[in-house]
Amino acid sequence: MIDAEVGPHPFDAVEWPIVQRIIHASGDVALVHAVHFHRGAAQAGVQALRDGTPMVSDVQMVVAGIRKPALVALGVSLHCFIDAPDVAQQAQATQNTRSFHAMQKAMAEVGSGIYVIGNAPTALLALCDGVKQGRITPRLVIAMPVGFVSVVESKEQALTLEVPVITIRGRKGGSAVTTATVNALLILAQQA
Repeated sequence: MIDAEVGPHPFDAVEWPIVQRIIHASGDVALVHAVHFHRGAAQAGVQALRDGTPMVSDVQMVVAGIRKPALVALGVSLHCFIDAPDVAQQAQATQNTRSFHAMQKAMAEVGSGIYVIGNAPTALLALCDGVKQGRITPRLVIAMPVGFVSVVESKEQALTLEVPVITIRGRKGGSAVTTATVNALLILAQQA
């Protein structure tokens, strides 16, 4: 049904299954015009997963939807620091968000992994700053925060990075489409 509604599209054989899952998870065929792959991101993501690269998520909602058996099969560890006690303490002390401090912690502890941002633009902005400062070089960034405040700006900033990025341009995003993206990459990574 998605193929029939979308018709011709610019995506290659690795990108299209990801876009299909995003559309299916959102019920929004118009997202075909908003999904963007930067610097060979689909292929880079598949390779990073096949290499067993650790993954970081900004929120537990994304973690909950990721296919755990596929992670285990590929040897990929999954990290989310949003509920770490030191993150909450830092957020209180600095008046910055827990998402921002969780991403700071992730960059320090995980390093150059796969970074999956499905909710918080402050997490994506922290990640962008870390990349620009040369602190880490992610194998892949999935930049799909949702909402109004700093969402568009954070995604556009991610697209200026010299690392692979998959994003949905504009205000749309969220846990469901982010999880769909990760799961599509996991399926592709497990194919021969």
